Amino acid sequence: MKFKENFLWGGATAANQYEGAYDADGKGLSIADVEKGARHGVPREIHDQVYPGNYYPSHEGVDFYHRYKEDIALFAQMGFKCFRMSINWPRIFPRGDEEQPNEAGLKFYDRVFAELHKYGIEPIVTLSHYETPLYLVQRYGSWRNRKLIDFFVHYCRTVFTRYKDQVRYWMTFNEINETMNQKQPWHQAGILFEEGENKADVVLQASHHMMVASAKAVLLGHDINPDFKIGCMLQYPMTYGATCRPEDQLAKKYHMMPNFYYGDVMCRGYYTNTCTAQQRRLGGTFTQDEEDALILKKGTVDYIAFSYYFSSIARYAGPQDNICTGEKNPYLERNDWDWHIDPLGLRLSLNELYDRYQLPLFVVENGLGAIDAVREDGTIEDNQRIAFLAAHIKALKDAVELDDVDVIGYTSWGCIDIISVGTGEMRKRYGYIYVDKDDEGKGTLERKKKKSFDWYKKVIASNGEDLSY
Repeated sequence: MKFKENFLWGGATAANQYEGAYDADGKGLSIADVEKGARHGVPREIHDQVYPGNYYPSHEGVDFYHRYKEDIALFAQMGFKCFRMSINWPRIFPRGDEEQPNEAGLKFYDRVFAELHKYGIEPIVTLSHYETPLYLVQRYGSWRNRKLIDFFVHYCRTVFTRYKDQVRYWMTFNEINETMNQKQPWHQAGILFEEGENKADVVLQASHHMMVASAKAVLLGHDINPDFKIGCMLQYPMTYGATCRPEDQLAKKYHMMPNFYYGDVMCRGYYTNTCTAQQRRLGGTFTQDEEDALILKKGTVDYIAFSYYFSSIARYAGPQDNICTGEKNPYLERNDWDWHIDPLGLRLSLNELYDRYQLPLFVVENGLGAIDAVREDGTIEDNQRIAFLAAHIKALKDAVELDDVDVIGYTSWGCIDIISVGTGEMRKRYGYIYVDKDDEGKGTLERKKKKSFDWYKKVIASNGEDLSY
């Protein structure tokens, strides 16, 4: 096997990190719009509203809202076959529970999709990428509440119908499995745990509602346009046992169970033994409506999209089958943010997912966050990024050519510099295109090509054959 002729090469972004125009043309507040900027190692403050005098990075992003033509033209220069983006949910439904959508928001995406198609670029659209309407959190408790299923499906019906001839590839929830992995699943589910609340119960209930909503969206989308391809999206943390001690291999299994929990339900259509065992490990319970099992069974996804940035180590830690993670892998280098650089882990991840589910895969996030310096002559030599991406694309090629894994495409993360979701910083840059903006939100927003721009253009033109640098 080789990369297919129609292999989807491109880049990936998210509206809350890229778009800006947070209150333009009738848009409501999202959960991202009340997160203050922070820095590496310092958690972001989450407010209940926008307070004057605070810096909220999502408010401007890097202003794709007003610069989309310029940016898409640059993507076209690189030869993008596709562009992954998200629709900002409260741009369409400002509160989230309205009956009628915001026409100005719909028209914005009309223009974006038209511009992409002008250059032959396929839109890849995430429906919920950390942009839950803030009103749904404050009025309904977010995904704790079953009512959000209907609100989400109504939103999906609106955009599926509007863009049924403009968009073919969709994803429901970005990195949905992080709902179970995060101490506070604010980005994924709009949830901050309340005092006295059983966290396990909340996570299991919210996750169930989200997966039912995803299944309903799949069924609805296929009814609106049978050619739609609708996938789930997972963060895939390739994990190694710390040693060949059997207990450490058990620790690896436990560390991966929360991730397979979501993949099993969304791809297989039911709660597998892995899921029920994970429920038991968490010690939580949740309720289901009578029809949910049939909805999950019928509404399985068409493909699996996933993000891959690094690998980790799991070690068995004794009583109650505890595990510990976070150890340094002595065989791997680490980036500026102390993440392991592990290209072979991508190949292993592709194999693990394909072996388990036998569904087409789509690598929709992969990249190197680094501090880029603009030289006196205006050039940006991001050789470290080129080396990182070349090694990971080589691993992807090996998975396709040697392991016969079915892969739809590859969209590197942050193809243009955008704000960090974790901290709101700009200095953690991923892009082929530099954006003049700093961590305090200052700068001209001027776009400038990095060295990696022409390198990735060559990769795409050769369909992944020429990775030289």
